Amino acid sequence: MTIEKIETFVLKDTLSKSFFFSQWEYSERCICLVKITTSNGEYGWGEAYGPATMVEAGVKLLESTVLGENPLENEVIWNKMYRKTLDFSRRGVYMASVSAIDIAIWDLKGKILGLPVSTLLGGAHRTKIQPYATGLYFTNHNNFSDGFVEEAKLYVSKGFKAMKMKVGLGIKEDVANVKLIRETIGPDIQLMVDSNHAYTFREAVELSKKIEKYDIAWFEEPISPEFYEQYSELREKTTIPISGGECEYLRFGFNELIKNKSVDILQPDICASGGLTEAKRIATLASTNGIDLIPHTWGTSIGLHVALHFIANIESIPGRMYQPDFLIEFDQTENGLRDHLTFPKLEMKNGMLEVPNRPGLGIDVDEEVLRKYVVCAHNKQDILEKFKK
Repeated sequence: MTIEKIETFVLKDTLSKSFFFSQWEYSERCICLVKITTSNGEYGWGEAYGPATMVEAGVKLLESTVLGENPLENEVIWNKMYRKTLDFSRRGVYMASVSAIDIAIWDLKGKILGLPVSTLLGGAHRTKIQPYATGLYFTNHNNFSDGFVEEAKLYVSKGFKAMKMKVGLGIKEDVANVKLIRETIGPDIQLMVDSNHAYTFREAVELSKKIEKYDIAWFEEPISPEFYEQYSELREKTTIPISGGECEYLRFGFNELIKNKSVDILQPDICASGGLTEAKRIATLASTNGIDLIPHTWGTSIGLHVALHFIANIESIPGRMYQPDFLIEFDQTENGLRDHLTFPKLEMKNGMLEVPNRPGLGIDVDEEVLRKYVVCAHNKQDILEKFKK
């Protein structure tokens, strides 16, 4: 049994209302999926975090390296892809292409062996994971807090025990918005802030000191991801835990964060930083150095399931009788690719998400939905012809 076919699907979901944060404004969600099929018809799905058409080009580059390989030998395949791209892609979009292929192979491997990915990773230390709501983006350029109160109350009513809000459009506005949300949700809901590396070191220190009194669980990407030493300095000047890593790649990049004591919480995006194969190595680095790890997750439901299996396998250090809940990011912005693409549906129950115990990632893609969102694919014409039958 060998890998016989690699297919890419660029999907686009146009939003009913655009939203923005400190860097950019979004009017659509666009993402590249990868499907890998073996000579006996088994298949697995993966996704990449990053510019979809560029990811697709990266997958095309890697195709000849992966075809004909044994899907059970995922580390061997990963190493061949890594060597293929090393000279020009130690960071960036080609690594997202590697990640998508790697994830699809893990899904495929689980289906072949009849085991969930969490078991293949070494086992599930937990069967339920606590999601935190990512939302509270900006939708009104004239009133940054427009709709914030209603949105925060909605998350509480849904059972979320934690939520993350956007900052980064100005310190005065940020402080007012953080105060507003804390007063809205009360003292018992965890609150995180994310500036998407909007601030200088001086500004990040100022904002941190002004919002410490609002019991912030972490300050995400306060400054540019390039400034490892400034991250370390910031940690010494605030009581708020500092998090980052969604713009980092491979265990080597995360080792720089660790060596420089840049963050309290590592946040690799599994769909960009090297896939599950490399995420497992990053987790080992984190545990070796006593640093928390909470992946960045912002894509389709495939990426959510990837994170569920991965977080289920993270060991608790230190161990104790009553363990704290591990967190998973659960984006709540409008996203048909998250809500409709796969089945069975992911449902939050009593404020928790269950780790799937079905083979592979535990989901499959609804091809009717795939047809609705697909805008580009190696085999787009084949897809359309198939659905005509």
